[in-house]
Amino acid sequence: MLGIREPTHYGKTDYAELVRVIERYCRAREIEPVFFQSNHEGALVDKIQEAYFEGADGIVINPGAYTHTSIALLDAAKSVSLPLVEVHISKVEEREDFRQVSYIRAAAVKTITGHGINGYTEAVEFLASYIKDGEKK
Repeated sequence: MLGIREPTHYGKTDYAELVRVIERYCRAREIEPVFFQSNHEGALVDKIQEAYFEGADGIVINPGAYTHTSIALLDAAKSVSLPLVEVHISKVEEREDFRQVSYIRAAAVKTITGHGINGYTEAVEFLASYIKDGEKK
């Protein structure tokens, strides 16, 4: 529903355009992104686990409302031990009280909020640097 739902919080960019922005950004940096979107918690858990078995280097995730409710996503993220960046288009810390709880944050190496769709490219950049720095150790 990106681009349709509450554009005052999430902007008017739709999901297809978000994917194009990230693809261009990654291509210029020789990063191969994998995209996945689902409204089903179990499908998201499955994809996090697949990321591990498919050899992903890290995860950028916006769990939407599952941020505030899903221990299952947290457990999946912790079980795969891949570096994970949590992204939120809106500035959740300035919104409703229930949005102040983030379960996934306990598994995140970084959280980016309130930067609009640019938060995704910032997350990719951070994750690439984080992974590269980890390889140096």
